[in-house]
Amino acid sequence: MSVRRLASPEVQPKAFSFSADNAQWAGHEIAKYPEGRQASAVIPLLWRAQEQVGGWVPQKAIEHVADVLKMPYIRVLEIATFYTMFQLEPVGKYLVQLCGTTPCHFCGSDALKKVLRERIGDERHVTADGLFSWMEVECLGACCNAPMVQINADYYEDLTADSLTKILDDLKASRSTKPGSQTGRHASEPAGDVKTLLDPSLFDGSVIGAWRKRFEEEDVKVRPVADVAAAAQAAANPEPAKPAPTRSEQRAADTPAHRAATGKNPTATGDPAGASPKTSPNAEGRQKGKPGGGKPKPKG
Repeated sequence: MSVRRLASPEVQPKAFSFSADNAQWAGHEIAKYPEGRQASAVIPLLWRAQEQVGGWVPQKAIEHVADVLKMPYIRVLEIATFYTMFQLEPVGKYLVQLCGTTPCHFCGSDALKKVLRERIGDERHVTADGLFSWMEVECLGACCNAPMVQINADYYEDLTADSLTKILDDLKASRSTKPGSQTGRHASEPAGDVKTLLDPSLFDGSVIGAWRKRFEEEDVKVRPVADVAAAAQAAANPEPAKPAPTRSEQRAADTPAHRAATGKNPTATGDPAGASPKTSPNAEGRQKGKPGGGKPKPKG
């Protein structure tokens, strides 16, 4: 990143303070943040100061914003010099930012740069009438409509040397200009007519029907016709989805009473309730006709 420094003292204003309207706006902006976090409003306040001055941030504006937010001067200076959205030296009424990154370069930004040098002068130079200055910047995010420039808050896209010259002439003569594509392109659509998604079959369902029929035909080859018909019937009349039974519902459905009510054997296989009752030795003895059960007592 290039070093960004404040403008020379010769062009610095002697004082700065927010206008009454901007001071009121700043108060509302600061109130958005909790106590002790008012410094979070530094970027909005710097931006409003830049607008009030006329497109750049002088040293006194940086100090005034720091005083309003009760911040050290150096902290606000760090922010103003870090973000390239803040201009640190005077600019023209119309600041032209030329994108020179790869897509714009390949699409002809060098021709636009030549126009700016001829009409305005060197980079960062302000014309004698105060109307124009320009600078080359990194990607402005309109690569699909390259080459392009940003003039103040507006994008001008799909430019040529002639169209940029006309825009500069209109601005100088205070005539209205049309931001956006200069070739009539809508948003970022392909240049010329739209050439994709034009087949009506993409929207009438026929493509989906043909796709489904192909898979059904292949299915017939590997499965019996009856199975395919059953599957088609199931797909045409799907059963409503049922939530999986909870654990308590599973336990309730496995009780003897519930099994009997549903026609099942009340005693399930493996159920402890269905196992043969264990007989005690006395009971076994009684079954064999031996009183008292167990082994017979010895005689004598």
